[in-house]
Amino acid sequence: MSDHLARSRFGKVISPSSDARERLGFALRQFGHDVVGHSADDTLLDDLADALIAGSEGLRAAAPRSRDVTGFHEHWNSDLAEGAPVPSYEDRPFTGVSSQWSIEPDVRREGNGVRATMTFRAAHEGAPARCHGGIVAGMFDDVLGSVLGVIGVGAFTGELSVRYEAAVPLHRELVCRCRLDRADGRKLFLSGDLSDGDQVLCRTTAIFIQPRTAATQSTFDPN
Repeated sequence: MSDHLARSRFGKVISPSSDARERLGFALRQFGHDVVGHSADDTLLDDLADALIAGSEGLRAAAPRSRDVTGFHEHWNSDLAEGAPVPSYEDRPFTGVSSQWSIEPDVRREGNGVRATMTFRAAHEGAPARCHGGIVAGMFDDVLGSVLGVIGVGAFTGELSVRYEAAVPLHRELVCRCRLDRADGRKLFLSGDLSDGDQVLCRTTAIFIQPRTAATQSTFDPN
């Protein structure tokens, strides 16, 4: 494996001895960025397509895979120290270590919320040199969901709004902060922002809804 693929943007070494699914996720992400970010002749592109099609056929010949099912509230019971990494299941689209779509954020507890650092790359581009707005919205949804791991409450996204105030650049480390503002019954009201240094690029507000079973099991006190 080349040195270029030796370390993920999570800072973890991705080597043949690493978790195979995590390593594959990283390789797929890097491949996607390289396809978008570099020129190549048709012969190389055809060869790469043939290899990917063959690999896909091998996967389809294997047994189906589905996510482990646990009690909805059970996996949200967290007791994280300030600054500790906030766990996410490996296939979570925008934050999972094995997801081919991941933006590879470093998400850590910050008070009653999280602080995430991330860098949008070539395959995230919408308008030239800017991140696609849908990628930003998806990122917010996942990072807002990480707040649930901090407060130990299970919930689903009920409403998500994003205000884009400035262009979101590629290839720069950005900071996203998300937090719980208040709770009203089973509704959790959250907000967040994405910043480049001192400049706020985007803001989000969201309402997450706790299932009745989760609400009755939760020991979370919003006050």
